[in-house]
Amino acid sequence: MNIACFGDNCIDSYRETGQAFPGGNPVNVAAYVRRLGESASYLGAVGDDPNGEILLSALRRKGVDVSHVRVVPGSTAVSYVSVVGGERTFTGFDEGVMADYRPGEEDIGFICRHDLAVTGLWGRSESALEAIRRRGVPTAYDASDDPFGRIAASALPHSTLFFFSDAESDEDEIRDKLARLRALGPDVVTATRGGRGSISFDGREFYTEGIVPCEVVDTMGAGDSYIAGFLVAWLGGRPLPGCMRAGAENAAVTIGYSGAWE
Repeated sequence: MNIACFGDNCIDSYRETGQAFPGGNPVNVAAYVRRLGESASYLGAVGDDPNGEILLSALRRKGVDVSHVRVVPGSTAVSYVSVVGGERTFTGFDEGVMADYRPGEEDIGFICRHDLAVTGLWGRSESALEAIRRRGVPTAYDASDDPFGRIAASALPHSTLFFFSDAESDEDEIRDKLARLRALGPDVVTATRGGRGSISFDGREFYTEGIVPCEVVDTMGAGDSYIAGFLVAWLGGRPLPGCMRAGAENAAVTIGYSGAWE
């Protein structure tokens, strides 16, 4: 299987340690898809600065196809991160050249040669989802913690699989959100809930899945690795509970080390 991941990227800069890691939702998903042994491409924009080369070099080492990444004059996006007790907190963001990124027709044509297309809330790419779906390619969208916001609303009707994060709401509230979101277009809606696992709804039944116990070093990338594990299992024909379990297992690997990537 071959998955196209497009949209945002950044360098995750850890203030306390001075460490820096490649990141961004679709970038991370592409890297985790490769970790699971499948093919992945990433499309986005990086600056012609050292951070851009760091990000591209890291993706190439992972075996991700970066042939459709645009290198443009300017700075690569940087996300500033602090970690307290294993929990990461974003403390600032410089969008850099990603502020002007939009997938073009050639990009969409390339994406449609894949088995699945993945993007997210910060990628400025939701406008491409309708054209991708029209060509018969399934899509996955990560709404982060804003599934009912304006940007996610434009993605919902054109998303086959829709993900969001909510570690605060109780289970009844989550189920209500899942049902409301699923009615807006996706085949399956899944909420990741941090240490409380995940819940999915396919229009007929709600499914719950717990976490895989592990030592927590850094939660950076946990949600993205869950999505990657879920998507690979889904493309492989596994039933929904199996996809959720695959997501939890993949997330457990990621939170065992510092940074989104090992």
